[in-house]
Amino acid sequence: MEQNELIEKITKEVMARLSEKKVNTPNSGQQSSMSAEELAGYIDHTLLKPEAVESQFDKLCDEAVKYKFKSVCVNSGWVPYVAKKLRGTGVLVCSVIGFPLGEMDSRSKAFEARTAISNGANELDMVINVGALKSRNLKLVEEDIRAIKRACRSNTILKVIIETSLLTEDEKVLACEISKKADADFVKTSTGFMGGGATVEDIALMRRIVGPKIGVKASGGIKDFNQAVAMIRAGANRIGSGSSVAVITGGTAQGY
Repeated sequence: MEQNELIEKITKEVMARLSEKKVNTPNSGQQSSMSAEELAGYIDHTLLKPEAVESQFDKLCDEAVKYKFKSVCVNSGWVPYVAKKLRGTGVLVCSVIGFPLGEMDSRSKAFEARTAISNGANELDMVINVGALKSRNLKLVEEDIRAIKRACRSNTILKVIIETSLLTEDEKVLACEISKKADADFVKTSTGFMGGGATVEDIALMRRIVGPKIGVKASGGIKDFNQAVAMIRAGANRIGSGSSVAVITGGTAQGY
């Protein structure tokens, strides 16, 4: 069987399996019994703007410690700075890899990953090669993820950003299946830089595809408490937001 025929067959089988189960989309207006403190433990407090300066990263780290967010998420060049500030606080350091396009050579991504880890990153959020996925070059997509996985230490968490807003339904299925096959620890919706963002429908779909053993991270456009809780109800077990403080306090959202 030709590769394209095999891909089409697998995709149809997965989509048919998913369509047998109705996605439970939470009511966005429904109130949650989850406390702000509980929600904070799901959140990667994020600052990825290219124009961000030291004082903003100081504030990011201070907020992460104050509210007990799960991690701070920054570009790899800022990892040494935030790792030093967060040492001994219990807040993890997350670095994006191949951000935001994901189109660079796999060796370059792997080098960035190793450097980020050596500088103090506990978790990596890598962007897949979206063009390769859409070209159905699935071998390249898988090997790209595996290259970063090989760069990880045994305790490094690897999240794979599939950029849902750029994908068709069957491409979302393929991206999740490949990430799972390549031994990723999480699949993640978005960079937040390509439009769109996390939806409860995509989170529910991703959770059904990867099953219970792999994490699902909702990221992109999450700016209030109920929206974040809806993502968790749909199957997310991590939230990425540049508006984390507003999410848990009900303040005015800023950031992506």
